[in-house]
Amino acid sequence: MKNIFLAITSLIILWIANPLSAQQKYPELGIVSGLAQDSIAYAAGFKMIGESVPKILSPTLSDAEFRTNLQKVKAAKCKVLSCNLFFPGSLKIAGPDVDEAKVLSYTETVLSRAKEAGVKYIVLGSSGARSIPTGYDMDKAKADFVILCKKIGQIAKKNDVVILLENLETTETNFITSLKAAAEIVKKVNEPNFRLNVDVFHMFRESESPDEIIAAAKQVGFCEIAEKEKRTLPGVAGDDFRPYLRALKKINYKGFIFIEASTNNAATEIPQAFNYLTKQVAEVYSEK
Repeated sequence: MKNIFLAITSLIILWIANPLSAQQKYPELGIVSGLAQDSIAYAAGFKMIGESVPKILSPTLSDAEFRTNLQKVKAAKCKVLSCNLFFPGSLKIAGPDVDEAKVLSYTETVLSRAKEAGVKYIVLGSSGARSIPTGYDMDKAKADFVILCKKIGQIAKKNDVVILLENLETTETNFITSLKAAAEIVKKVNEPNFRLNVDVFHMFRESESPDEIIAAAKQVGFCEIAEKEKRTLPGVAGDDFRPYLRALKKINYKGFIFIEASTNNAATEIPQAFNYLTKQVAEVYSEK
């Protein structure tokens, strides 16, 4: 009963601070649960979910398959706001083996389909696609990547989609492995539809300070979150996200915070995650 009371109290606080008729004051929560868990996410309190490019937008899907996916997206209870897993590992976007024409053609298809599906954000993590050979000139890799991302950002603008460059960890890739490095790329790309995704999970793993969020304030466009040890949903291990939430509040961030985590029991852990993270967001954003 105590947990239920705390959850309800947190929701009331959020509603009072963020009525639908007023300007949003708190970040809105979403979850990368996919269409398969749409009903569970909606019942838990989420109104926004994330899917993946391979499942619903990829050029490898036929037009008929895409149309079927489009119907599922439009029938979902939650809005499919974002998609991850942008580029497959076989399509290099950094290093010596980039085929720019193929990358841009792929991007055109994905983003035109995203526009049609109403997907507003595409997360650019793509660890395999962006990894570079050991010993490759890092400065050249970054300079070439900026040029390519500028073109990707221009395609995104044409399709009213925002690309979100994600900071990854060193166990996943050897290219752009900190929030600071990702923010520097976004700054150099300098396209309004190419922004920074603050991935708190990867910041945890790389022991990055919340202060890096403040330093990257002008580049921040989105936020994803998960618990550090096993990438579990908020509340499973009880991680404290408040230092990172305070940094987001300090830069006046009022966008989306999406949970991107694994789960062994969606029916239990997704509602728990909504309540747990709602409580921490409400606490931090109501602080004077």
